[in-house]
Amino acid sequence: MTTIGNIQLPAFPLLLAPMEDVSDPPFRAVCKENGADLMYTEFISSEGLIRDAIKSRRKLDIFDYEKPIGIQIFGGDEDSLAMAAKIVDVTNPDLLDINFGCPVKKVACKGAGAGVLKDIDLMVRLTDAVVRSTSLPVTVKTRLGWDDSSLNIEEVAERLQDVGIKALAIHGRTRCQMYKGVADWTLIGKVKNNPRIKIPIFGNGDIDSPQKAVEYKNRYGVDGIMIGRAAIGYPWIFREIHHYEQTGELLAPPTVEERVAVSKNHLRKSVEWKGPIVGINEMRRHYSNYLKGLPNIKEYRNKLVTLKTVEEIEAVLDDVLTTYSGFNVERQEIVLENYHEHCPV
Repeated sequence: MTTIGNIQLPAFPLLLAPMEDVSDPPFRAVCKENGADLMYTEFISSEGLIRDAIKSRRKLDIFDYEKPIGIQIFGGDEDSLAMAAKIVDVTNPDLLDINFGCPVKKVACKGAGAGVLKDIDLMVRLTDAVVRSTSLPVTVKTRLGWDDSSLNIEEVAERLQDVGIKALAIHGRTRCQMYKGVADWTLIGKVKNNPRIKIPIFGNGDIDSPQKAVEYKNRYGVDGIMIGRAAIGYPWIFREIHHYEQTGELLAPPTVEERVAVSKNHLRKSVEWKGPIVGINEMRRHYSNYLKGLPNIKEYRNKLVTLKTVEEIEAVLDDVLTTYSGFNVERQEIVLENYHEHCPV
């Protein structure tokens, strides 16, 4: 059993990473149904919450079926983060997470997200301000450092534990790497195996298969793994890792029936939360991944991304189900999309 404050998780939990414009309630719902043990909201600006910005407030929407769930905030000012923590308290999540890992320019270069990695003393003060302002367990997600000359994660882990965080998730890249190159888990393993560290340490970065997840668990000793980009379009990754970790066997890829069911469920929840126009439009990017591996699927996919009503889209999905019923979908390689690649460093 892994414990974060008063939250009880499985012995080797799988976490859905917070991803801007990705990990909204509809997406979280399908990940939860497929084995995610702990999930986080998209990151929320502390300044936006204080200003009552509509987009920021909307990201506070959480639902009972998602629990346990954490709300993630970011910012570079102690007072703003402390005030945001008090606002988050009211929504009653299971934990509050601080983002010290977002690498995009509009965040990091304003002294928030991964930008705080340039100043560990500031990171400690910001974290302390949040811990003191909430009754929720506080966790942190961060990176190895700002660049290769400032790999300070071991010091960061010790000092943040000292001010009261209950768990730490570490992405195995620096800020300057963005999502390029290969995630280096060596320092994540050093943090986990540091005798001073008593809190759970979760590894993050490049996990794209059950085999790699279990290999990294055994090699680096982490308490759990946070999955981000590999879950985009493939929420089944969570159940596949759980099954492989427990049995040593690979599950068969999701069936056509499962793929259509997830597509419908995601669509309905998207429309329910975002409204029919935005909900339908934003679902269009998901069909390609959900139906990946089906031969000659292009005609159906073209319809799915042009139709404008739930009824029409579900009719096409039903047609897909009829056409490909019983078809054995071969396992496809999970491609880790660089969803921040258009944000300049």
